[in-house]
Amino acid sequence: MLGLGGEAVSQRDDDVSLAYQNPALLNPSMDRRVLLSFNDYFAGINYGYAAYGFKLGKFGMAHAGMQYVNYGTFDQADNTGEIMGTFTAGEYCLTTGVSKSIDSMFNIGVNLKTIFSSLEQYNSFGMAIDVGGSYLSKSKLFEAGLVFRNVGYQFSTYSAGNRERLPFEITAGISGKFEHVPLKLSLVAHNLQQPDLTYRDPAIPELEIDPLSGDTIMNKIGFGNKVMRHAIVAAEFNITKGLSLRLGYNYQRRQEMKVASKIGTVGISWGLGIKIYKFNLAYARSAYHLAGSPNQITVSAKLSEFYRK
Repeated sequence: MLGLGGEAVSQRDDDVSLAYQNPALLNPSMDRRVLLSFNDYFAGINYGYAAYGFKLGKFGMAHAGMQYVNYGTFDQADNTGEIMGTFTAGEYCLTTGVSKSIDSMFNIGVNLKTIFSSLEQYNSFGMAIDVGGSYLSKSKLFEAGLVFRNVGYQFSTYSAGNRERLPFEITAGISGKFEHVPLKLSLVAHNLQQPDLTYRDPAIPELEIDPLSGDTIMNKIGFGNKVMRHAIVAAEFNITKGLSLRLGYNYQRRQEMKVASKIGTVGISWGLGIKIYKFNLAYARSAYHLAGSPNQITVSAKLSEFYRK
């Protein structure tokens, strides 16, 4: 979902990675679908996700997935700077989830996450759940989703007496498509549990004096700006049945990561989806900063299409 701005909590389709975003998006089109995703991040960091969706009969749908972050290899040095060797760091999350249809329009779902972090000799273990709901109109032209993420507990800590909170988050979204145009538009509101997401740069005071005129300048972040920092807008255009284009805009990322002298395309992401034979291939790129733009490659396939019943 990198091409759609990194969040998609309302879209019901056959992409099994959507169940990680919102477990209520699990639906029968994900049955026996496997997915592999890889993302090259900054400074040699990379992360990926593998998932599989399947039916539970009359109990609904289920999925299982593994997410990892690999921070790479680091030099280990003592307090004098002498290199003692190397060490690695990584984090892993095993996710299992189920969803159940209340009726033809409403779904509910739950994810259980088992989280492990290893940073040199420091380890941490925790568990969390996500609870979500989704709505699909009878016309199938309007979708909505709501998810409460990371309700959980850190059972073992990196150091004694330093227990950390899990990053609880509330995200909601709506999507709509046109009846005779293959275009879907989406709006996501993320981090609703924290009304004010603004970051104030300590290098920019709230009040400063213009050295030429002597006027007082107020560097104030307005209400509209604060509201927009929750917003991610996206569009998906299905050119043909096997080819789609995606575009996303993350307002908060643009405001926090842009460089005033050269703003560029920071905050904008785009992607391309194509079906070749029985495989769905997707590529996405997101502009985080002038320093670089992560790329994501995803491959998925429906295993039942490879054999006859």
